[in-house]
Amino acid sequence: MEFITVNQDNIEQEHICCAISDKKGETCVSSKKAWMKERFEDGLVFRKLNERGKVFIEYIPAEKAWYPITAEGYMHINCFWVSGKFKGQGIANQLLEQCIEDAKEKGKRGLTVLSSTKKMPFLSDPKYLKYKGFQVADTCNPYYELLYLPFDEEAPIPTFNDCAKQGAIQDKGMVLYYTNQCPHTDKYAPLLKEFAEKHGTTVTLHKIESVEQAQNAPAPFTTYSFFYDGKLVTNEIFSEKKFEKFLASIGK
Repeated sequence: MEFITVNQDNIEQEHICCAISDKKGETCVSSKKAWMKERFEDGLVFRKLNERGKVFIEYIPAEKAWYPITAEGYMHINCFWVSGKFKGQGIANQLLEQCIEDAKEKGKRGLTVLSSTKKMPFLSDPKYLKYKGFQVADTCNPYYELLYLPFDEEAPIPTFNDCAKQGAIQDKGMVLYYTNQCPHTDKYAPLLKEFAEKHGTTVTLHKIESVEQAQNAPAPFTTYSFFYDGKLVTNEIFSEKKFEKFLASIGK
């Protein structure tokens, strides 16, 4: 079983596992790869199985993570995904162990990862992570948990930044905050605006384009956070059908 680290030297040749294709066979890799290229100098690591599948772990020093967290000296896991036929083979354990070893070699004090009170789309599985020794460091509305795995007893407990604690904003109406950390947002964020206009309404888009903006964001999952009348609704990317279902739920 061979693992590959995607870096500046091979990123153009290697596929990005989370963006192999959607149901129509389209790929959404260019925005993600551009985002990654700018993050490598910040210490981003993208480690994947040398197979054509969604099997990878992506992490970065927490000080450079695109999340509103304070976790000095930690390594933050951006995304951790083992899917399909690759489940149940111990691959997740291997990827996590490689991340732990790398973090220790780089002098980190532990790992952090964004999760939730129960398994949700686009967020790491809390049951698996807690089984592997992760603990809850902090929580915030409506369902987020910041998990951490300290390497020593003196490691500080990470926290969410105050800006994200309430899961709320001042703006009324429909508002989306997003980044290119996910390969699909560059496609689906503009489409959301089109979906809204098609149904006679509007969505305000806020694209987060720097680590500073991300660390001051109003919700933990900066990749995609959809608000309605000031409250966080979902971190799940809307398809047109799901957006129509949401509109029906609010009487539009």
